Amino acid sequence: MDSITVHGNGPLHGSIPVSGAKNSAIKLMAASILTDQKLLLTNMPRLADTKFLGRLLQQFGIAVTENGYGAEQETLFDAREITSTFAPYDLVRQMRASFNVLGPLLARTGQAKVSLPGGCTIGARPVDLHIDALTRLGAVIELEEGYVSATAPKGLIGAEIEFPFVSVGATEHTLMAATLAQGTTVLKRAAREPEIGDLARCLVMMGAKIEGIDTDTLVIEGVTSLNGGEWSVIPDRIEMGSYACAAAMAGGEVRLTNSRAGLITALTDRMVEAGVEIVPTDDGVIVKRDPSQRLKAVNVATEVYPGFPTDLQAQFMTLMTTADGLSVIHENIFENRFMHAPELARLGAEISVHAGEAHVTGVEKLKGAPVMATDLRASVSLVIAGLVAEGETNIGRVYHLDRGFERLEEKLGACGADIRRVKGPPVEGPGDDH
Repeated sequence: MDSITVHGNGPLHGSIPVSGAKNSAIKLMAASILTDQKLLLTNMPRLADTKFLGRLLQQFGIAVTENGYGAEQETLFDAREITSTFAPYDLVRQMRASFNVLGPLLARTGQAKVSLPGGCTIGARPVDLHIDALTRLGAVIELEEGYVSATAPKGLIGAEIEFPFVSVGATEHTLMAATLAQGTTVLKRAAREPEIGDLARCLVMMGAKIEGIDTDTLVIEGVTSLNGGEWSVIPDRIEMGSYACAAAMAGGEVRLTNSRAGLITALTDRMVEAGVEIVPTDDGVIVKRDPSQRLKAVNVATEVYPGFPTDLQAQFMTLMTTADGLSVIHENIFENRFMHAPELARLGAEISVHAGEAHVTGVEKLKGAPVMATDLRASVSLVIAGLVAEGETNIGRVYHLDRGFERLEEKLGACGADIRRVKGPPVEGPGDDH
């Protein structure tokens, strides 16, 4: 396994380009199943997760061609013929979101057999909402030996579906399937994340009829087929927020480009409250902080969009470890998402966790130590801590990091961070998709 070594060495200065959003790209990739024409996705991130899903799409007979580098990265998908509708456990287990191929396969071909995704390190995320929604659309579903076998004998048929609670994955999954269903589908209590809006707008570009985009009620009028086309993946707001936290932690001035300030307002509002200067620009934000001045402790509570993202909770907790005062962090989305707290404590942080609440008492300084990444967002929080910790911080199991952050060492290093990767044997383990 690779590891990353960071030496705390002062403020950051420079510019960091934000990549395309992982959580949008993987759903847009799944949407390529819905059309027999070519779909070109630009601003595509090159991540372990996109590679995993690309491998699964190839299993179905879809040609996947990557081109370009950096801002010019793009991937072409050609699903003119689906030769298999079987998604084996060995591929699905590597990324939970790959379960979302079920609906598109079912809508396009009338049948699919997809492995259940397995466990998740950050809390239970059952797929029963997905299965129930597809059943409401007319699918006949059987669960056997860890697989979901689904058929649509009469094709998918539109229905009114009200989710019992907001679910990003179930909203995206049902939305894709409903585009090719007969009649009208109404999705109530739909999630409103920007990535869902990105998916919906791409589907509209492909010929889907969708109303209510960016609201909690989506109305989809089914069509008989979708076209191909070209679509640019939305900027990654979680990557943007992570680098904003890194710049605020280390101090200095960092310009985040190729993005939009409005994507991380819930975070930047809290950062300004803590004493960070945030300057919106035409293509992102500038993050400034005088490293000689301590931040102020600020409380946060994770919520569904447009509230504070659970995917930025670990990064913000790290920012609070050296703030002046007590910060209380409520985690309301996942029940097991404070696993980074003990690792931050190894660096000298004072954190006490009680169920879904963490109390962070800011300390004067952190000290480097060996730590272990437990999930994708936890891994980057440890990198952020290492930027200011005295001495050396070595972060193990960074294959988690590679699932959601592209060229992290290069981007931080260009701003003056002392960070390097220590190569180890490759690992392909199950992921948490966040």
